[in-house]
Amino acid sequence: MIFRTIFLALLLISNIQAEEVSFKYNGMQLRGNLEKSDNWPAGPVVLMTHGTLAHNRMEIISTLQELFAENGISSLAINLSLGLNHRSSSMYDCTTPHVHKHTDAVREIGAWVEWLTFEDVKDIVLLGHSRGGNQTAWYAAEQPDKRVSHIILLAPQIWSAEYAAQDYEHRYGKPLQPVLDKALSLVEAGKGRKMLEHVDFIYCKDTSVSAEAFVSYYQPDPRMDTPYLLPKIQQPVLLFVGTEDKVVRGLKEKLDKLPNRPPNLDVEIIQGADHFFRDLYAEDVVEKSLEFMGR
Repeated sequence: MIFRTIFLALLLISNIQAEEVSFKYNGMQLRGNLEKSDNWPAGPVVLMTHGTLAHNRMEIISTLQELFAENGISSLAINLSLGLNHRSSSMYDCTTPHVHKHTDAVREIGAWVEWLTFEDVKDIVLLGHSRGGNQTAWYAAEQPDKRVSHIILLAPQIWSAEYAAQDYEHRYGKPLQPVLDKALSLVEAGKGRKMLEHVDFIYCKDTSVSAEAFVSYYQPDPRMDTPYLLPKIQQPVLLFVGTEDKVVRGLKEKLDKLPNRPPNLDVEIIQGADHFFRDLYAEDVVEKSLEFMGR
C-alpha cells in the first residue's frame, strides 16, 4: 500500500501520461484530460463524465484515471462546458449565469466519441458518475454506437417529479412549481433564452438562469431517471451502488423494482462506499470494471 501511494504521488507530480486535449464544438472550446497507456489508441479507452456542476479533475475522476493508468488502461476525462467556453477544471461558480441544459452533456459525450474516433480509437468504454451517469446512459440509450463496447455507471442519478419538487422545497424553503410554470411559459412563447433573476437552481441559491435551462433540469421527463433508460441500452452495463450513498438514495430499490431487468445489466453493491467511492472503494470500482471489460 505504501509503495502504491508513492507511485500515485510520483504519477501526479510527473504527470508524464497526462495531456490536455481540446477542440471546438458548437462555438465553444471543449477540454479533456487524456491519460495514455500502452493500449492507446487501440483501446479500450474509458471516456469519463463527471457529475452536477463539477469538473474533470475532481477527486473521484482523477483517482479513477490514475488507477486505470496503473492497470494499463487509457482514459479521457471530459470537462463538460456547462455553457462556458474553455471552462476551467473547477466547480461551477454560482454567480455565473446558467444557460446550460441537462441534455447538453449528452451531445458533448457524442462529440468526444467522435474525437476519439478521429484519434483512431477502436474501443470506447463510457463511464459516468452521478448526473454524469444519467447523461451517459441517456447517450447510450438513444444513440446506439458500435464504437462503444461497455457502459459503466457509478451511483447514477435517479429522478421523479415528486422527489424533485420535495427536494427543491426542502433545500430552498419554497415550492418548485411556480418557478417551473414561469419558465415553461417563457419557453412556449419562444423566449427560452430570457434570464430569470434571483432564482434558486440545482445547488445555487439566488442565481440567474435562462428559462430553457431551468426547464431542462426540472421539467418532468422519465429519461432523467437512469433505471428507466437501462432496458434501452444495447451494450453490457455495469452499475455501482454504494451502500452509504446519501446523495442518490433509493437506487438499489429502484433497480430491484425494474419490471424487466435487462440481461446485459450487472449491478455491483459496494458495502460501505458513499457517493464518491473514496479510497479503497475506488480500487474496488476499477477492479470490477477491469473484469467487466475482460481485462
